[in-house]
Amino acid sequence: MKKFKKNILGSLLAFIWLGGTAMGIFFYKITYGFPVTYETEKPVIQFPSGQAAILVFSKTTGFRHGAAIAASKLVFQKIAQRNGWFLYYTEQGGVFNPEQLRQFKAVIFNNSTGRVLHDTQQQALSQYVAEGGVLLGIHGAGDNSHHWPWYENSLLGTRFSHHSLKPHLQKTVVHINSAGNTTLFKNLPCSWVHEDEWYVFFNQPQEAHIIAYINGNQIIPDGNWLWGTDKNFGMGSYHPVAWYRLVGKGKTFYTSMGHSKEVWQDQNFIHLVENALYWSIQ
Repeated sequence: MKKFKKNILGSLLAFIWLGGTAMGIFFYKITYGFPVTYETEKPVIQFPSGQAAILVFSKTTGFRHGAAIAASKLVFQKIAQRNGWFLYYTEQGGVFNPEQLRQFKAVIFNNSTGRVLHDTQQQALSQYVAEGGVLLGIHGAGDNSHHWPWYENSLLGTRFSHHSLKPHLQKTVVHINSAGNTTLFKNLPCSWVHEDEWYVFFNQPQEAHIIAYINGNQIIPDGNWLWGTDKNFGMGSYHPVAWYRLVGKGKTFYTSMGHSKEVWQDQNFIHLVENALYWSIQ
């Protein structure tokens, strides 16, 4: 009997240790991403003449929003067809070279997480934006796994803290801040109910033009994973969820919405993304 109890206790401790190890690996991957490999070969791309070219980049080395990435691909294809744009979809970083980047009107980091580009490729993207290019980020593109100051400062103008967990997905009203560029608000209502994983940032995005926001007091922003963490705070009544910034001669657009495949069936969200793309190629 004693031996049986000892075996049970040993199995329980082993289970707890394995669970803790798995949780530790999970947190590490979310924050730092691994393994990291960099693609260096330039792809062969046939750019059609007379069509605006858009690069959709969905490489991940951190948390992967697989279902959302798959669903968004179909949405981007329909948007491109509707507007007569050329869409190049890839998860290979070799396209981030000056010669090919300058042929794109816009680059989308589509739920791209972790460190996905090496130093030379990062320099190529920052130069592309500084010289007049456009960088757009969707949801996971704004988390804290990228570890690239230029990217964080230029795309976000703030820093990611956590996202809602209790509950994970929550419905709330998205409000449109319709003062400003009318292109970005085409076909959008003044507000709509939307369900998503709501990102919380440490402060308001700096030097940003807010396009959409929620009332952060009407969601539960608790992002605590474990005892002892302090992530039970939000951004208050004015909680931006989509904005753009001017960077050098270029510009950036970011929306923290876009977590699940269901989000990519929300026509208002799709209009928001399409408007941002249309605005980016003007």
